[in-house]
Amino acid sequence: MTILKNDSLKVNIKSKGAELCSIQSVVNKKEFVWQANPDIWASHAPNLFPIIGMMKDSSYIYNSKMYHMPKHGFVRHNEAFKIEKHSDTKASFNLETNDELHELYPFDFEFSITYELIDNVLHLHHSVKNRDSKPMYFSVGGHPAFNCPINTNEAYTDYVLEFEYPETSESHLLNMSSGLVTNDTKKVFSEGNKIQLKTDLFNEDALIFKDLKSRAVSLKHKEKGPLLKVKFDDFSYLGIWAKPNAPYVCIEPWLGIADAETTNQKLKDKEGMIKLLPNSTFNASYSIEIDKAHLS
Repeated sequence: MTILKNDSLKVNIKSKGAELCSIQSVVNKKEFVWQANPDIWASHAPNLFPIIGMMKDSSYIYNSKMYHMPKHGFVRHNEAFKIEKHSDTKASFNLETNDELHELYPFDFEFSITYELIDNVLHLHHSVKNRDSKPMYFSVGGHPAFNCPINTNEAYTDYVLEFEYPETSESHLLNMSSGLVTNDTKKVFSEGNKIQLKTDLFNEDALIFKDLKSRAVSLKHKEKGPLLKVKFDDFSYLGIWAKPNAPYVCIEPWLGIADAETTNQKLKDKEGMIKLLPNSTFNASYSIEIDKAHLS
């Protein structure tokens, strides 16, 4: 376990998957990250690479060859991460191509994620380096889950997700059996920039947005004010998800999306894939800001 700490927050990161597993107030010990109850959902905040969501038949085609790829890629649960740098408030984790991964993903790459704690904000910086002689194709994203409600005397329905700007974006629906994106959408915004949390909100799986104007969203108690804010300037897609009736909500910045039902399964043609040229590096960051009112 890697620990970051300052006067405001203590952050824990698991070596397995370089997964964030705790953001806690130093003063009052309040925990903001879902604690992975295995009876509900046994993760905290997986890192997603080199794909987001499901691929059709958990497979894809590259250069006429079929490859297997698990949901959300192979970074989450991966035990091959190495800690490159570690200080009181900053840590970097690195994963490189190996023979096992090359069977799933035919590119020579280096994936790293750096966590940096500055005051009441945790910054998550992703870096992907193409060490291959050919272009590589990938997606990258986060899957952080936050406790909601945060206090025992509150209800899930006391909370809303409040976006930076009024939104008309509709959620793109998933096929519940295949996990693939359909052509159907639904409206979920109320009051222009808010989504009301309710226990059946995710009965049809995740909310998936492709065209938000906002690049920040707050988890907010309707009377007591904001709990936390996720800023995702570098990410063009956003997922919102939880298990139905579960006391948490995931706010997921994505660069990429699950396969469409109409996919031809070719990696190069997959929506949202980033093409990275040889000897090039791609960077993308998002942040989690804990409202100071909850730290004392």
